[in-house]
Amino acid sequence: MSKAYELRLYVAGKTTKSVAALNNLKKYCEEHLKGQYSIEVIDLLVHPQLAEGDQILAIPTLVKKVPEPVRKIIGDLSNEEKVLVGLDIRTKQL
Repeated sequence: MSKAYELRLYVAGKTTKSVAALNNLKKYCEEHLKGQYSIEVIDLLVHPQLAEGDQILAIPTLVKKVPEPVRKIIGDLSNEEKVLVGLDIRTKQL
């Protein structure tokens, strides 16, 4: 069975923001998508050419590849509500 969510996190080395973004993402995924996600971390210091494919302009950036539509969330992902809405896990509360 394929994962319901394919997530790609672009970082640049092990900066405080990059580590925080990955930790926050893992926490949200475990709470809301347990067993239904995969996270691919791409370090642009190691693979700078990969930034072009997803048009990465800032880091850290989270890209939701699947399910569509493709979405991008920039920053350390500390705002859980923003991340969950951005990933279509939770609809915006009015």
